[in-house]
Amino acid sequence: MIRFYLQERMAEKQFKEGKRVTLKEVSEATSINRATLSKMLHHRGYNTVTDNLDRLCKYFNCRLDEIAEFVTDEIESTNQ
Repeated sequence: MIRFYLQERMAEKQFKEGKRVTLKEVSEATSINRATLSKMLHHRGYNTVTDNLDRLCKYFNCRLDEIAEFVTDEIESTNQ
């Protein structure tokens, strides 16, 4: 399963910029639908296209492994 770190990137950006970062702001800046961003935040194992990951990396100025990572089934089953 792929785990997204969108919440963590938003919190880091908020801290660096000293202002609140909303899903609406991320959506407008990246052209990623707000519903898609919400699903990435709240639905385990959500599947998105690589273009969205590319846009998020550009927006947050980070590497792909700072946006998402592969989590093995063993870890997944212990968290349920």
